[in-house]
Amino acid sequence: MKERTNKLLDDFFSRYNMCSGLKNELKCAVEKCVHVLSKGGWIFTCGNGGSSSDSSHLSAELLKSFMLKRKLSKNDLPQLDDIAEDADSIRLNLQKGLKCIPLTSFSSYESAFCNDCNGEFVYANLVYSLASKGDLLILFSTSGNSKNIIRAAQVAKSMGVFVLLFSGRSGGKLKHLSDISLLAPSDIVYEIQEYHLPLYHILCLCIESEMFDE
Repeated sequence: MKERTNKLLDDFFSRYNMCSGLKNELKCAVEKCVHVLSKGGWIFTCGNGGSSSDSSHLSAELLKSFMLKRKLSKNDLPQLDDIAEDADSIRLNLQKGLKCIPLTSFSSYESAFCNDCNGEFVYANLVYSLASKGDLLILFSTSGNSKNIIRAAQVAKSMGVFVLLFSGRSGGKLKHLSDISLLAPSDIVYEIQEYHLPLYHILCLCIESEMFDE
């Protein structure tokens, strides 16, 4: 890892020492996400309720700049010069995003699927439709026992999709379906979600640090 990435991690654990037991898991999560993105793979996220919002929030931090500018250079989109007179202005207003799709954002699909099919499989079907071997699925479940999230994990594992879990202290059934688990040190739903925010923020900060120079 870059020196600045390690500094981000050191600073995080100095501020959130209650999460110190997650050092190895968090570092492995960063490395795996970077590996997947560097190979051209996709990250997908999902969760229910407040965890649905967390899954979208995480995605937003990767799809646009977080702390770094992620500027395009003259060499990016070279064909743009033949298409638009203000090509440089367009580049100036774009940012280098990372491939991260929140499966919770397909509202029309969700309503149609849950109306026509078994809603327990709403995310599993999206994983099957969109993901490929070597991609990564990030799951949010405070209990670790959400049925629709379990189904998504089962399908992901069968496809060779790496599974990263954000959950509470026990991890529930999902812990055994996940390759890496970031388990908040609490059994109380709102406290678990309070831990998840800084955990996925530092995850995104470190991914951005590793993927971009500025």
